[in-house]
Amino acid sequence: MVIKDLVFPEKDLFIKIFGDNVFLVGGAVRDILLTGEVKKEKDIDLMVINESYVSLTKKLSPFGKTNTVGKSFAVLKFSVGSITYDISIPRRDTKIDPNSNSHKNFRVESGSDISLEEDLSRRDFTCNSIAVRIRDGLISDPFYGFDSIKKKLIKMTSPNTFADDPLRLLRAARFSSVLEFSIEDKIYEESKKIDLSELSMERVSEEFIRMLLESVHPSIGFKEYFNLTIFKQILPEVHKMALTIQDSIFHPEKDDYDHHTVFIHTAIALDVAKKISKIYKLSKEEELTLLLSVVLHDIGKPQTTDWEFKRGRMTVTSLYHDSIGVDIAFEILERLNIDTRNKFPVRDIVLKMVKNHHRLYDLYSNREVVGFKAFSRLLRDMEGRDDLLVYLDFSDRRSRESTPLEFSDLDKISKWYLKKKEELNIDKETIEPLIFGRDLISLGIEPGKEMGVFLDKLYNMQLDGKFLTKDEGLTMAKRILSEKSGN
Repeated sequence: MVIKDLVFPEKDLFIKIFGDNVFLVGGAVRDILLTGEVKKEKDIDLMVINESYVSLTKKLSPFGKTNTVGKSFAVLKFSVGSITYDISIPRRDTKIDPNSNSHKNFRVESGSDISLEEDLSRRDFTCNSIAVRIRDGLISDPFYGFDSIKKKLIKMTSPNTFADDPLRLLRAARFSSVLEFSIEDKIYEESKKIDLSELSMERVSEEFIRMLLESVHPSIGFKEYFNLTIFKQILPEVHKMALTIQDSIFHPEKDDYDHHTVFIHTAIALDVAKKISKIYKLSKEEELTLLLSVVLHDIGKPQTTDWEFKRGRMTVTSLYHDSIGVDIAFEILERLNIDTRNKFPVRDIVLKMVKNHHRLYDLYSNREVVGFKAFSRLLRDMEGRDDLLVYLDFSDRRSRESTPLEFSDLDKISKWYLKKKEELNIDKETIEPLIFGRDLISLGIEPGKEMGVFLDKLYNMQLDGKFLTKDEGLTMAKRILSEKSGN
């Protein structure tokens, strides 16, 4: 089989340097077979046979920037313009300790004596174990990866796929989610035997984040994390959400077997949030914050769910799951080493979202009486990122609809909140404190505990709407001091 008219950047340069010995491998090949083109924004992986690592570096260095950061894995990073290629020579991996699943437990051998087919055999799934000779587009597919792609199936390249690297179990979930492929039954069987305890949390975290960000429907990967025992081993708190029922009146959403669980509610809400993030063009950091908030917003329910007789019937309730969920969410984010990304406070905002995810709907339920005070305090508690809370609230509620993904905008509740906030002229800037310590010093108050207490009192009065400008705040402070002194 041949791919005609293979096109990707710098193709002619690589042919000039390596002739028939250079192949396109990995995800780029899979993407071509799926879509007919290489996605330029992704790294392009090349394999060069009949070369040593030294000769590879020597031949490429005159034409671009070379970086040997991957030398221990026989990979050279080669940059031309804005594109970086991972260029490798064939290698074989041998476990040092057969009983260890550490990703460092390998002896890597590479060189011209190792064949292209042997290198392809060590790769994870058949859809990723295909090579294309770039001179003429000739496909090398010894493990029938093209057949897997046609069937949209994630299939192991080798029986040792997961024994070689247990992280591949998480990759199976990600590929299934991103490509929207099914997973072969053998992988589910293997997953029950795989110990993930030696995986570094950094690798786990990045796989989970990639699954969320790269999927159009992250619910697919979310469910596969359950099916493949990943949640059970690494995030048991999320696994328990599948064992926690919800009231079928308030949460009519259910899985294919009529189970009304916190887990299925969360899975549906993830897809809603993903669509919202695209409609409102969130940054990657904002999108990740929203998606993690969806994953964790009901994480306190397994600990708080109970039956209660109310409204004349048996009802499932989860009192205080929001506040209890904050501590659980913190432990999970800490375990996954998720804090800031590109200086964006992901963890901090996620925890605020978990804690406050009911407040927006509570405001709407009491819309006849709530005003400046309630809105300003919510913005204060969200540090001005109530926009993300609006999207979480919408995703939470929208997941209960019969057609949750059939929407093009926010609903009346979300829009009521945004309109009311605008009417009250409350935003991130207006909730910033107007009175500072230096202002109180000019009024004769010495720095110390008394000043701190007074500043807190004034700020709460500002949030109550009792003054809206600095001058009004200073007048208020003078009056309080005057009353206190009896003048």
